[in-house]
Amino acid sequence: MVLSKNASINQREMEIEVEKLNQLLFHAEAIEKLCLVNEIIDLNNYRIVTNPKKIEKIIKSKVKAFQFILNKN
Repeated sequence: MVLSKNASINQREMEIEVEKLNQLLFHAEAIEKLCLVNEIIDLNNYRIVTNPKKIEKIIKSKVKAFQFILNKN
């Protein structure tokens, strides 16, 4: 997504667009969504974590060395 400012848009319109983008991204960037679309490759234990609850736990506790967050896409 790109928000560009051009001469035809005033300050109020820019604020409205920024607020709309914030509302949209708030839901897209939620931890639940992040955990659904990613997986953890854990080379310490030689496993792939796909369970969203386990992924959330790993991310919140800090990803260790040789644990990689990978997008499923």
